[in-house]
Amino acid sequence: MAFFELCFTHAKKSFFIAIAVLAAGLFCFKFVGTEFLPQLEEGSIYIRATGPLSTSLKESVMLSNEIRSILLTFPEVKQVISQTGRPDGGSDPTGFYNQEFLVDLYPKREWKSRVSKEALVAKMNDTLQRFPGIDLNFSQPISDNVAEEVSGVKGSIVIKTFGPDLKVIEEKEKQIFGIIKDVAGIADLGILYNLGQPELNVILNQEKMALYGVTTADANAVIQMAIGGEAATQIYEGERKFDLRVRYPENFRNNIQAIGDLRVPTLSGAKIPLREIAHIEKRIGPSIIYRDKGMRYGAIKFSIRGSDMGSTIAEAQQKVNARVKLDKGFSIQWAGDFENQQRATKQLQLVVPLSLLLIFFILFILFGSFSDALLVLGNVPFAIIGGILALLFSGVNFSISAGIGFIALFGICIQNGVILLTRFKTNLNEMKFPGGAGSLSEALRNAVRDRLRSVIMTAMMAAIGLLPAALSSGIGSEASRPLAIVVIGGLVTNTIFNLFIFPVLFYWIHKKKAAQLRATRVMLHATTGSYE
Repeated sequence: MAFFELCFTHAKKSFFIAIAVLAAGLFCFKFVGTEFLPQLEEGSIYIRATGPLSTSLKESVMLSNEIRSILLTFPEVKQVISQTGRPDGGSDPTGFYNQEFLVDLYPKREWKSRVSKEALVAKMNDTLQRFPGIDLNFSQPISDNVAEEVSGVKGSIVIKTFGPDLKVIEEKEKQIFGIIKDVAGIADLGILYNLGQPELNVILNQEKMALYGVTTADANAVIQMAIGGEAATQIYEGERKFDLRVRYPENFRNNIQAIGDLRVPTLSGAKIPLREIAHIEKRIGPSIIYRDKGMRYGAIKFSIRGSDMGSTIAEAQQKVNARVKLDKGFSIQWAGDFENQQRATKQLQLVVPLSLLLIFFILFILFGSFSDALLVLGNVPFAIIGGILALLFSGVNFSISAGIGFIALFGICIQNGVILLTRFKTNLNEMKFPGGAGSLSEALRNAVRDRLRSVIMTAMMAAIGLLPAALSSGIGSEASRPLAIVVIGGLVTNTIFNLFIFPVLFYWIHKKKAAQLRATRVMLHATTGSYE
């Protein structure tokens, strides 16, 4: 109560100090990192190695075996399961260039090195850099599947470049890659190329075909049968039947020179080389064409390590927007976890004001006074600064989990405000005049003294109940820790405000009403001899 007397005696100074603390706490929010959801610990690592699109099955298997052998040399690794290409069901279309490794780890308490998982991932990444041309992505099994379902791309965060021309898209991807590769926090950066499949292009010259008397159908038939083969008949094996395809021997179709020597029949019965009526070339064509909402796109995937998502993406977006110029018909979209974060943030921006508005409406019905409802709602900002400072000092990023913690915190601090305000108004209505013992300040002192235990016990019950969640480090605790930290930190500042600043505000708002009540009861006493 001594601190209450000090604050109440120097009411204006106490109020301005509280406002200064509130402003400083809200300003500190800019230093709190942001993310969609805390990274859950799944007890394993999921590595995706992406090579050149033209990688053969033999090369892919050899590389997979070598990477698996390297990963098994880490003492923290229990076993490694690898997968090359696509699943048997074909639900995930990809080629031999894609390799995935499920790295099962021993429980962390059994690690002799005592390194963090982030340090282990960094060490694995450095070791696997010996393979040139291989893009690595480190994630976890569940996180990887969820991220791919959200963005459609194998990466936690994705930059999609939409447009009609794949060559232009790839040029923009390389430009963006060069811009963001030096942004602090960005890791596992890689381009998911559309182009990369070698193909043979035969362009028929219609003028020369007319000169030699070659029809388009005859030319195409020769090209198809020579290179791809043509079904000549069918053969049966029991109940199954297969096409019997006929095509030229390999020495007649293994290079551009041999293909140019293919003979094409003319209308006169003669045969001429294919090179006389066509331009034959090898070029790099599309291996995979990514589409989203009916539009072609190219993608750059990356992860974020050692930094928060919000500031890292903000810096990357600023640099990309300043230096990348897009032609008409092209656009850039930031997807994946960042897209989820933006969507969830917009929902919170709608839900939180609606929640506060509903709370205000209930308080207005309860007290029948606009000023009293607003006074109780004034607890919310002082609870918020405690949550912000708790996140800042604990090094935890603001996420959807922390946002839900703030909403839960609002309910507790409103409850404490209602407890005190109800007692304040009761004491105000029971004031006996005249006499110093019946002053408004005395009524507030008595109310704080009567409700001190109730307010502190309400706050401590919630704080002690959430303390294990705030201090836990087991698998799955990452989701509940931000919520618990926010509530505990907010309860500290809210309790201080409730007990020492809240009575000052009530005194200023109801001082005039108390004076009117005093005058009315003095007059009543003068005429009737009673205060009632």
